[in-house]
Amino acid sequence: MELTQITPFVPCTALHAQIGFYRDVLGFSVGYQAEGYAFLRRDKVALRLVQVSDDVDLQNPERQGSFYIDVKALDALYASLKPALDTLPAGRVRAPFNQPYGQREFHVIDEDCTLIFFGEALGR
Repeated sequence: MELTQITPFVPCTALHAQIGFYRDVLGFSVGYQAEGYAFLRRDKVALRLVQVSDDVDLQNPERQGSFYIDVKALDALYASLKPALDTLPAGRVRAPFNQPYGQREFHVIDEDCTLIFFGEALGR
């Protein structure tokens, strides 16, 4: 098993403007874009832009954050973590499952409510 990269989710209120900034100013390329979502990459760095409502205060420190960690051998990683995950309160772990966008994932909420996504492309 191997962790391969971290891909944070970055909330934004103006998706197209944010895509333009990352693409035109920072040199990222758009790998995938859909309604309210874009995946951008530059070299080995990637991020996921997520549109939020205009009335969301992105400066509010109480707002939950999240990030995504791409891994190899996701099920083996989950199995190795399961004894410790089983000690967490109910609702803090979502076991591995397949997403319609071609990823197998499991989710964990940390002590400060940050949602951590672990994912691996299906068919590896």
